[in-house]
Amino acid sequence: MACLDLSLLLVLSVLAGVREVSLARFGHQGAMALGDIIIGGLFPIHEAADAVNYTDLSNSSSPSRPNCSRYYTKGLNQALAMIHAVEMANRSPMLRSLNLTLGYLIYDTCSDVTTALWAIQDLTRPYSDCDSPTNSSQPVQSIMAVIGASSSEISIAIARELNLLLIPQISYASTATILSDKSRFPAFMRTVPNDEYQTHAMVQILKDNKWTWVGIIITDGDYGRSALESFVKHTESEGICVAFKVILPDSLADQQKLNTHIDKTVDTIEKNPKVNVVVSFAKSSQIKNILKDVNLSDIGNVLGFTFKSGNDTAFHQYLKGLKFESEANMNKSFLKEFLKLPYIGNATNAVEELIKSTYLDMVFSIQMAVSAIANAVVELCVKRQCKTPSAIQPWELLKQLRNTTFEKGGVVYNFDANGDINLGYDVCLWDDNEFEGNDIIAEYYPSNSSFIFTRKNLSDIENVVSKCSDSCYPGEYKSTAEGQHTCCYACLACAENQYSNHTDADACSKCDTESMWSNSNSSECHPKLYEYLEWNSGFAIALLTLAALGILLLFSMSALFFWQRNSLVVKAAGGPLCHLILFSLLGSFISVFFFVGEPSNESCRVRQVIFGLSFTLCVSCILVKSLKILLAFQMNLELMELLRKLYKPYVIVCICMGLQVTICVLWLTLYMPYKDKVVQPKSILLECKEGSSLMFGLMLGYIDLLALICFTFAYKGRKLPQKYNEAKFITFGMLIYLMAWVIFIPVHVTTSGKYVPAVEVVVILISNYGILSCHFLPKCYIIIFKKEYNTKDAFLNSVFEYSRKSSENIRGLTGPDPHSKTENSVNVISNPSLVPEEKQVSVPKTDNVP
Repeated sequence: MACLDLSLLLVLSVLAGVREVSLARFGHQGAMALGDIIIGGLFPIHEAADAVNYTDLSNSSSPSRPNCSRYYTKGLNQALAMIHAVEMANRSPMLRSLNLTLGYLIYDTCSDVTTALWAIQDLTRPYSDCDSPTNSSQPVQSIMAVIGASSSEISIAIARELNLLLIPQISYASTATILSDKSRFPAFMRTVPNDEYQTHAMVQILKDNKWTWVGIIITDGDYGRSALESFVKHTESEGICVAFKVILPDSLADQQKLNTHIDKTVDTIEKNPKVNVVVSFAKSSQIKNILKDVNLSDIGNVLGFTFKSGNDTAFHQYLKGLKFESEANMNKSFLKEFLKLPYIGNATNAVEELIKSTYLDMVFSIQMAVSAIANAVVELCVKRQCKTPSAIQPWELLKQLRNTTFEKGGVVYNFDANGDINLGYDVCLWDDNEFEGNDIIAEYYPSNSSFIFTRKNLSDIENVVSKCSDSCYPGEYKSTAEGQHTCCYACLACAENQYSNHTDADACSKCDTESMWSNSNSSECHPKLYEYLEWNSGFAIALLTLAALGILLLFSMSALFFWQRNSLVVKAAGGPLCHLILFSLLGSFISVFFFVGEPSNESCRVRQVIFGLSFTLCVSCILVKSLKILLAFQMNLELMELLRKLYKPYVIVCICMGLQVTICVLWLTLYMPYKDKVVQPKSILLECKEGSSLMFGLMLGYIDLLALICFTFAYKGRKLPQKYNEAKFITFGMLIYLMAWVIFIPVHVTTSGKYVPAVEVVVILISNYGILSCHFLPKCYIIIFKKEYNTKDAFLNSVFEYSRKSSENIRGLTGPDPHSKTENSVNVISNPSLVPEEKQVSVPKTDNVP
């Protein structure tokens, strides 16, 4: 192969003599230093390479290298960082102890894949005769490793070439996730995390700040599309939407095409006013042009992720100590071109610009790459003589690198299974004036996906809002139209018995309607309270007060009747039966207390039985009194004799009670009442289920039947002597009872809720007070206030008056001689059932006078 034209060689003379590095000749835009182990270096010293036109092949010639343009100071800075790191390694005790030195071959990739492949071709081709630094007899040296490139697009391309020889490649800035696939890129390694961590960190900070409506800008190529795919995957899982995607051309050579895309990008950003956060995976120079067009001050803050960095003091001292040779000795070197830049002009400005263009994270990553290679070389060469050419092979160094552990700045590092060193990121705010300037505000640690903020005041970030729709408040949920972004939605209120307890809920959660409830637009479910007739409710207190007053009246009347037990009024009222009636009413009043309070199975079974048995006893006693009255004043002798035989007071009471007891036993055995829960919209009603409506109705119906019989018997004796007319009071008492329970039936059937027990309590109290008012209060009134009526004479006169009126009525109905009937009447009036035997008197027969 013909030798390269010397006019294409550049000399980086800045390093001659000053750093004791022997500089020889260069390949196409490259620099070289000899050593025992040669390391290749690929850096973007130019930003673009002119594209070669291969569309017209009619006049095609042999392939040629693209011409580079647009000098990139930061790329030169990175190349100098590698040279400085190699010099530091050569001075280290570990290499000096083995008498080994590292050399390098540095090439300019021009930020172009084709140019980088040309460089790899040179790096992997053994020196020919014309390439030899001195003469053809010098042993040929091959590179043992390559540091670079910065762009993932270029790294992917050259990695496929380096894989053929398993030459280790350590990138200091390529972050594409695909490069972690060791099945496709076994020789690739890097000193930075892959994009999977970066996109995860970006999405995490978007999520933490609730930036759900964002744009994304990428550079076309494997890196940009891989980053886009990873970013979109993470955003979809976190509910973040990408409003727009802009893809910029990878090549920077066609400035007109690039400007057209940048103008479209700016237009896209301006047409999306709600997008206040834009994520970029594009080249920094492209983003700078976009920010200049949009105006950085109008955008606000630029948040960036940078790699971890180390102490930069030594490198800055290195840059300050550079001595530029005269222009005549520089030939056509990188520095000659650099010094001719309009904003440089002299060595002082050159040093200032180099220091200003230093990316500390890039410098640190390059230093780590050199340190890793140096340590791996030492570990291999400690057991062999590496001064001999080809003493070690690239694949041996690759194996050693994968297992090596090295120290830098007091920290120990090693490559993981994917060939990565994952240190995390620094989160920076870019300066308004200088895009490169930054202020570290947080650190991100991939091990636990956490941020540690180093600056407390983050209002300039926290106040940023980037949402398609305003947040939905608790109690609302997001409703998205079909075909629309999930981040663009309307906020609708949650329905009843549904809730959302955080902002931007995707859907409302349902309350457990068995125990919880909520109104519409609720942020929480409320527990359903148990509802029943509480002890402290006003209605319950009123009913219980009446029941307690009734019990007090019962005891008072019982005491009064016991004190006056020998008086004619008490005897006429039934004597011992009065105390039995009062006792039964006591049970009826007590049953009221079982209708109030939280129901239980026991209270549900007891309350109806107590009332049914006690009131049956009461009505049975009244029935006996009705029979007694009917018997005492019966004018028909045959019927009177029949009634005399049937009149067995306590037997009748026992029979009546026995039937009711049978009903209650069957009820409690077959259809036992129980506590039930009725789930209502906002509460849980605790109530008693009677078990069987038929048995409940049968119990009440039986009492009603007895009351109706009492009413019938008492009605027949309603015209007895006024002052001792027991039948009249029984009639009214039973009438009140019957009317109350007739009204109770439809009210009880149609009423629902916690006041259903109160309906029955009211009827019970009406029935009890009806009995007390009609049966006992008139007697108490006579005993206390009308004592003159509580004598034998008054009683007999009342009976005599009644007999006289009855005789006159009979005479008027049967003719002038009703003598026989009058005698019957007198005999009935003299019935010993009303007057004690020792106090019975003869009543003279009345004459038949008109």
